[in-house]
Amino acid sequence: MAVATLLANFAMLAMPSFVYKFYHYYKDNLTPRKNDMMTWALLVGLFGFLLVMVGGIALKQLVIRKFGANSALLVEYYRWVFPFAAGMMIYTILEAYAWNVGRSVITNYFREVQWKLMTLVLILLFVCRVIPDFDLFIKLYALVYLTIAASLLAYLLYKKEIHFTLTVSKVTRRFLKKILIFCLFIYGSTIINVLSQVFDQIVIASVLPNGLDKAGEYGLAFLLTSIIQAPQRGIVSASITHLSKAWKEKNMGLLQRVYHRSSINQLIFACGIFLLIWLNLREAIITFQLKEAYFSAVWVFFLLGLNKIVDMGTGVNAQIIATSNYWRFELTSGIILMIMFLPLTYFFAKAYGIIGPAIASLASITIYNIIRIVFLWKKFNLFPFTIQSVYTLLIAAGSYGVTWLICRDHLP
Repeated sequence: MAVATLLANFAMLAMPSFVYKFYHYYKDNLTPRKNDMMTWALLVGLFGFLLVMVGGIALKQLVIRKFGANSALLVEYYRWVFPFAAGMMIYTILEAYAWNVGRSVITNYFREVQWKLMTLVLILLFVCRVIPDFDLFIKLYALVYLTIAASLLAYLLYKKEIHFTLTVSKVTRRFLKKILIFCLFIYGSTIINVLSQVFDQIVIASVLPNGLDKAGEYGLAFLLTSIIQAPQRGIVSASITHLSKAWKEKNMGLLQRVYHRSSINQLIFACGIFLLIWLNLREAIITFQLKEAYFSAVWVFFLLGLNKIVDMGTGVNAQIIATSNYWRFELTSGIILMIMFLPLTYFFAKAYGIIGPAIASLASITIYNIIRIVFLWKKFNLFPFTIQSVYTLLIAAGSYGVTWLICRDHLP
């Protein structure tokens, strides 16, 4: 999953950001059938994936050297990462477009529900021996993302909300230079951002003894934090089109409202879900009779959970910057993040095991978001927090304290 996410983002060549930024320019100046935006977005993405495949084949020996000792299964099924990444790439580009046409609910269903349901079905078929061996299971699993990408494309075609044409439109000709410069900068920022999300798991798998086992323990904590992050995708998808339009119309009041509301709503949800999981995690591991090794994921979850609270509580600052005329700052702040996160993750993993990357992630993401908050405040007088943010944190801390006092014999 981590490797495929990285490959998919290498292949996309910033096409989702291109769709976010320029959607309204295409929509306002072209009829649907003359709108060539998605044609070029998908073609560029496919071209990028071809480059990634060539690079992946060329670097196979490096992968074998880095992962062969601690994560042999990753090496064995290396080639099946590519169809998985291809599906993820196509889906993400289509998802960006679907968000702009108001179909965020269906995209979240495909990614958050259908993908997990299909994976669950594969697991059940494997447990019941309908899928006879692990080899076939992995190969079928590698095709799941292609399936949901095809489902989303079929839905958009059925609703007649997406069209393809090879005729170069006047908008593409007019904005081509700006599009190229924009995509170049955002591409660098996107790679850095995605690398910061998956580098910890890749490092654990490559440098720690029994790397895949340790990555699995870390992965449990990471998976649980994705529950905390669940509303973020919906909020981002709902806000993108409004942010893009607000910048186009120079509506600073709308930008501030979206910024604040995205911050407080995500902060409330993140604090609530984090505490519910944290208060019950040890008991859940015992109740579901998970391996004792998974207790090592408890404090990893604590740190990664705080990471998500920080990231979600600061609102849609990344999307505000990316849709503005100061989108170059995304790359600048991303480089700062990379300079901090990559070496810290490697050395902390060596020194502290699987908890090390979680410490590195929390420290790096906190500084990263502080930099973006200060930038938006100084440049545009936009700020995500109010007294309600303080109340939220105090209520969360108080709720945890009361619960801990009542049930302290069973809680971490």
